[in-house]
Amino acid sequence: MPRKPSSDRKPSTASSPADTKRAPTLASFRSEIDRIDKELITLLNHRAEIALQIGQLKQKQGLEVWSAAREDEVIARALATSRGPLPAETLRLIFRELMSGSRSLQRTMRIACLGPKYSYSHLAAVAKFGEAVEHVPVGSIAAVFEEVNRRHVQFGIVPLENSTDGRIADTLDMFVRLPGLKIRAEIRLRVHHCLLSRSEWGQVQRIYSKSQALSQCRHWIGKNLPEARLIDVVSTAAAAEHAQREEFSAAVASQAAGVSYGLKVLAANIEDQPHNITRFAVISERSEERTGRDKTTLMLRVPNQPGGLVEAISLFKKNGINMTWIESFPTSDGASDSDPNYLFFLDIDGHADDEPVKKTLDLVRKKCERLEILGSYPRGECIES
Repeated sequence: MPRKPSSDRKPSTASSPADTKRAPTLASFRSEIDRIDKELITLLNHRAEIALQIGQLKQKQGLEVWSAAREDEVIARALATSRGPLPAETLRLIFRELMSGSRSLQRTMRIACLGPKYSYSHLAAVAKFGEAVEHVPVGSIAAVFEEVNRRHVQFGIVPLENSTDGRIADTLDMFVRLPGLKIRAEIRLRVHHCLLSRSEWGQVQRIYSKSQALSQCRHWIGKNLPEARLIDVVSTAAAAEHAQREEFSAAVASQAAGVSYGLKVLAANIEDQPHNITRFAVISERSEERTGRDKTTLMLRVPNQPGGLVEAISLFKKNGINMTWIESFPTSDGASDSDPNYLFFLDIDGHADDEPVKKTLDLVRKKCERLEILGSYPRGECIES
């Protein structure tokens, strides 16, 4: 009589040949990645060929290679199409370099910024234009304007304002001097400062940085390194150079600058405000086309009399135009020792070619002694440095 199988006998866990065939392996995954990469390369090169043809058409029509509006549109569409798992910022970086490389096939673009490399201005330039351009570091904000004005470069990157420290006076001053240059785009860069040095924490006697960066970390420095001497230099990257050369010195700069100059990060994210954002302007000789999500920057001077400013800017409210930024700036133009004069910088929603904005500006102009449209451009999103 056959024996009854034991009830506590475990079922076999051995895989059948069919199961083994279906089970993914490391080799099969890698093979699939290789196949996809091959397809990607073919598609990327095909895309580059089309971009090159677009560049040739633009050249015939006298159009510029770069369009802030178009590149923002491409990135926005890519982010909207994606369902993951790649993070949005990763996709943004991929498409930024893809478009940067495609542009370089059409023309090598030269971008001036406050240097040396790995200053926040340089990081903003990379964030907007990618790496496949010629970055031209210069020694001052004024030099950035002059490089663009003399047509040595196609574009310049200048800081406009910081969420902690406010306006950048050197930039506003150059707009007063060279109002013919236009803002083509804005870059809102989230700035994270690091304390960088080749010395140890307890050895730091001097801290170098740009005045705005030191100001953005003043409470942290006062609490943690109260006896250190603070030294203002032209840029945060220049500060990193000092910290590399000088013993017992540190710099307030970006982590990227620390890597570039071989410095240790003694402390990270030392900015006093967690939402420390610097707004940069891309400047050039031309204006940007309309996108439907634009803003316009103005510079105006009103009569120095009671209600002069109110009469001018109240017209924006009356005509339904939202004003998002205003900054006063002293000027010697028409001023005296006893009677100072001021220019006002404003941001309003909309493009200067939008009919409601155009009509309102015509009315505002009648109330002003001077009105300059410094540029209309797409509203920028905040990106990480």
